[in-house]
Amino acid sequence: MMNMSAVTTLIRDASRDDAPACAEIYAPYATDTAITFELDPPGAGEIAERITACQREHAWIVLEERGRVVGYAYGAAFRTRAAYRRCCEVSVYLDRDRRGSGHGRALYEALMPRLAARGMTSAIACMTLPNDASLALHRALGFRDVGVMHRVGYKFDTWYDVAWAELDLTPLAPPA
Repeated sequence: MMNMSAVTTLIRDASRDDAPACAEIYAPYATDTAITFELDPPGAGEIAERITACQREHAWIVLEERGRVVGYAYGAAFRTRAAYRRCCEVSVYLDRDRRGSGHGRALYEALMPRLAARGMTSAIACMTLPNDASLALHRALGFRDVGVMHRVGYKFDTWYDVAWAELDLTPLAPPA
């Protein structure tokens, strides 16, 4: 087992140059799991566009370990209608061998203040069920369960439920 205290990690804002690494991290989630309902993994070009879009009003950050991107998290528009403009949907993805490492928590702890500083008042998480690890992470960070939508995602010839949770970002907002 590797001594994590000896490993240099850095969390920073993402750039389009991080798109290939983010696409590589995300691909197995799309092809091998129901964690995301995307069926085909987007390529680096599409991920670069997503990074750019998120950076306009929300945030996209990456975690580097020894100079290599091993995880990322972002906030994106929750819905397109103007009344939702202060609410964002958040996601975090890690290299498969980094799951359970505490990196997801570290990414979210860096992401939420960035979102609050950009005027976001609420972060929404959407989790395919079953997913005990994601539920535990979100609850540990203060997200409140707000409901379950049943049989709303269909992937791998199976129907999946989706849990929703929310986090109030107003305590993280900078003073006016």
